[in-house]
Amino acid sequence: MKKNCVFVAAGLGLVQLALLSTAARAQDKPRVLDSVQVTATRSPKKLSDIGRVVTIITAKDLERAQGETLPQLLNNVAGITFSGANNAPGISSSLYLRGASTGNTLILIDGFPVNNASAIDNSYDLNAFPLDQIDHIEILKGSGSTLYGSDAVAGVINIITKHAAGQGLKTNVALSGGTYNTFKESAGLNGNLGKTGVAINLSNTDSKGFPAATDTTGKAHFSDDDFHQRALSVNINQPVSDNFELMGNFQATRNTGNLPYGAFTDDPAYTYGNTFLFGGIGGNLKLDKGSLRINLSQNDVWNNYNDPSSDANGGFGSYQKNTGRITDAEAVFTYGICKHLDITSGIDYKYFNTDQFSTYDTIRSGKANNNIGSIYTSLFFKQGIFHMELGGRYNHDHNYGNNFTYTINPSVLLFDQLKIFATAASAYKSPSLYQLFSQYGDLLLKPETTTSYEAGFDWEIVRNSLTFNTTFFRYNTKSVIYFMDEPNPPYGMYANGELQKDKGLESELKYKQDKFSAAAYWAYVTGTLTDQNGVTTGNLFRRPKNTFGINAYYDITNHFTAGLNYKLTGDRPDEEFNNVTFTSSVVTLKAYSLLDAHFQYVINTHISLFADLKNLLDEKYTDWVGYNTARFNFMAGIKYQIN
Repeated sequence: MKKNCVFVAAGLGLVQLALLSTAARAQDKPRVLDSVQVTATRSPKKLSDIGRVVTIITAKDLERAQGETLPQLLNNVAGITFSGANNAPGISSSLYLRGASTGNTLILIDGFPVNNASAIDNSYDLNAFPLDQIDHIEILKGSGSTLYGSDAVAGVINIITKHAAGQGLKTNVALSGGTYNTFKESAGLNGNLGKTGVAINLSNTDSKGFPAATDTTGKAHFSDDDFHQRALSVNINQPVSDNFELMGNFQATRNTGNLPYGAFTDDPAYTYGNTFLFGGIGGNLKLDKGSLRINLSQNDVWNNYNDPSSDANGGFGSYQKNTGRITDAEAVFTYGICKHLDITSGIDYKYFNTDQFSTYDTIRSGKANNNIGSIYTSLFFKQGIFHMELGGRYNHDHNYGNNFTYTINPSVLLFDQLKIFATAASAYKSPSLYQLFSQYGDLLLKPETTTSYEAGFDWEIVRNSLTFNTTFFRYNTKSVIYFMDEPNPPYGMYANGELQKDKGLESELKYKQDKFSAAAYWAYVTGTLTDQNGVTTGNLFRRPKNTFGINAYYDITNHFTAGLNYKLTGDRPDEEFNNVTFTSSVVTLKAYSLLDAHFQYVINTHISLFADLKNLLDEKYTDWVGYNTARFNFMAGIKYQIN
């Protein structure tokens, strides 16, 4: 504990010292609140006009994380716990935003929603995204179902991939390697040929990994669980006229490797192969005071797991092949009605289906399908210092019928630098196809419904240099879907009935000047879960009450940059299953601290070097009961810009 206090005190002192010495020089820089983002409102708006705190991971931030995975990067964002991000390479990880369950944060690719229609909770595996294919990321915290529909309960993460920039094609290649016999190669082609913009990015990653399951004896010599990834990203944009542009994007990822049999249990023969395909095409028509955008996307996921009979599984082999498909069509209209009033309105149609075959269950797409149609409108009012978003969404689900969500989000901007806001909103998450159509499914399931409340402020203390924000939140979710045990085959089924309540706060302090930047955050979340029998527990598994983080980067010279990143993850409960008695018990996972370092050296305009050192203190900790996490490890590489 003393070690953690030293890091916290030293980090806050470092930020404070920088503020006292350089704040006066920052007065003439462009303002942070004048920067523009899209995710929170589905139309370009200044941050000062939005009654939310939006986190933006910039291209420069991504450059400083070249040796990380996307889950590892997001795990350092205030309010996000990416449990399992530092487990063995390729092992699925769980995203928890503000204490909400996994699957309650909507993932977007360039504004297009993605899910896995074959997953139990619809969640998308972010191990499918190599960082070198991403330009920047926008994170909206808080209920977003009014503009985005199902799953946007706790927030929205919009991954914006690399697009064409500048005239003429430019090529880059990168090579890196590190601990656990990990090697990565990537190449990119980017630029405009006349009016046609092209961005193509390829990457290849191979890692021998380490044993994913924990060997409690230390003598069983568990095998390494390897990981291999091949990924492709393509973006094309083509102006047809001065007012109309066509856009297309395509992402393909193939992950393969080995898995353990389960917690504390090795299985050298257990293999998997997951394929992710996403394609979207859109047209954007510029209007005099707005735009009309039409999007069509197809999102397919194939998951294959093969476990031949072995001693680990008691001589029983198993095979599982799941396919999930989602077709999404959407039209979004934005328009400035007058000086003080804008409107964003849209219609959306999603079709889901899945084929699943395993040793124990089969689901056929002819039976397992669903569709959701929606229409939504949000009004954005601005008068002087006052801003207001008022919106609603009507949804029709083929299975459960109709539901409605709303958003009320007033804010005021005082002194042109202090934004105070409040939000009352509702959100929902539809039952997954597995929860509806598997042998454990129930076609009478209703959606999980959430009512959320937020209040906070975003204060730009010094223009474009020092910002401080704090948000208080509360979520009440009804009809939570849970697995109800039964004494007879199939020994359980999914049902509505649980109630989850979460509350907490997030606070961030950020500072930057020409050569130095630093940030510190603290997030707190607590909650209760009431089961169908009325029993209330505080078991929000794998979600810590307290997280604290601090990072600092300094341009030591015009060519050399160094940075440190520290995160403290507090105590959190997890569930341990006993394979002998077939019972489970709740255990408390101890708090842990991770200290990482990043170094980057730019030799010239063509060549740069980088090194990422993770878990510098070689901390031994557990994220999931029965599974290992990475000790001290590193990645280092070279990037070459050909032209």
